Amino acid sequence: MRVVSFFLHLEDWRGWHPKETVAICDPSHRISAQPGKNLPAMLRRRLDDAGRATCEILSALAPEAGLPLIHASRHGDTTHTLGMLEALESGEPISPTRFSMSVHNAVLGVHSISCAHHRPLQALGACGDEFDAVLLEAQGYLLEGHRAVVAVFSEGSLPSAYQGHTEHPGTACAVGMRLTLDRGRRLMASDPIRSARPTPIEVMAWLSGNTPFLAGRQRWQMEAG
Repeated sequence: MRVVSFFLHLEDWRGWHPKETVAICDPSHRISAQPGKNLPAMLRRRLDDAGRATCEILSALAPEAGLPLIHASRHGDTTHTLGMLEALESGEPISPTRFSMSVHNAVLGVHSISCAHHRPLQALGACGDEFDAVLLEAQGYLLEGHRAVVAVFSEGSLPSAYQGHTEHPGTACAVGMRLTLDRGRRLMASDPIRSARPTPIEVMAWLSGNTPFLAGRQRWQMEAG
């Protein structure tokens, strides 16, 4: 099996699930089932639960607001997008607020306002390959000289109109990692027997030690701690 050259180490991580049914071995890695309490009310109400959880994870893993941040989501907040489509169908004007919150970097924007974050921010979607994509992007920032990068992978709730038409974990969820070049547990990548599209729930199960590897575009394993 060919080992792919990656230079990433997992220094810390956090996970969120609304019902806390996902087994996270160490409670210190778990985000509250009702996240976002530290956000100002004006900003908190603009986000869905996955967005609030993303902001809480970012604050927990980068409390000094001095690291590059990456946020990946395959679908983003589809509730805002569907609402605008329904408004257009009804001949109603589009809400500027709804439009501003429908873009893929909206959550990072809210977080940067809340925490006065002035370092690099990057939002991405990768058609199901978000986990591999955030690790590639994180390695790029680290090789440029940043001491650590925080990457969050989230999915919001999927409106009923979209259910059955796309892959989805079935519930809102989010997982975040603080990555470095030399601190923490080393991440190792090799060619997978079969590639897959892991969800945040599957990433949490792997980080918790419930599965020995994670199949994405690469086969991911962690060095024994």
